[in-house]
Amino acid sequence: MEAWAEPPVVRAGRLRVRPAREGDAALLAALVGELASFERLSQECTVTASALSRWLFGPPHRVAEAVVLEWDGLPAGFALFFHTFSTFLARPTLYLEDLFVRPAFRRNGIGREALIYLARLAQARDCGRLEWSVLDWNSPAHEFYLSLGARPLEEWTMWRVAGPALARLAGQG
Repeated sequence: MEAWAEPPVVRAGRLRVRPAREGDAALLAALVGELASFERLSQECTVTASALSRWLFGPPHRVAEAVVLEWDGLPAGFALFFHTFSTFLARPTLYLEDLFVRPAFRRNGIGREALIYLARLAQARDCGRLEWSVLDWNSPAHEFYLSLGARPLEEWTMWRVAGPALARLAGQG
């Protein structure tokens, strides 16, 4: 199997976007905790640095990737992403699971640069799409994404099976 194009390190003025390293697991766990608090989902957040290390850096293999967003050398945020596949396009999709910029660093263009970075990475990997989900109540994010040319898929509803419901479904014969 052909390897994906590796995420580069990019500098844009005071911003540095770089691939996360295994030593970043504790930082990423802290940032995910901050994101969960912002999204009012702290009760659902069970992230640990060791879990992130396992799935982002392997072994057995990584199932997701992350980039760290640094402003003047300080951790300003992160983006976590992975690949899905479009059967209609017969091409991979880069799916952005989370993009988070700490409040103190917002309004500096960091989120925009992170999305530009991911769009370029998606193109380098011959992806047909860059997709993500946004909470319904997060109207500032909606406005921001619309300004970049993104459009909501209002005819689609995301579904989920988790926790006890997942265990029940898996146990059905």
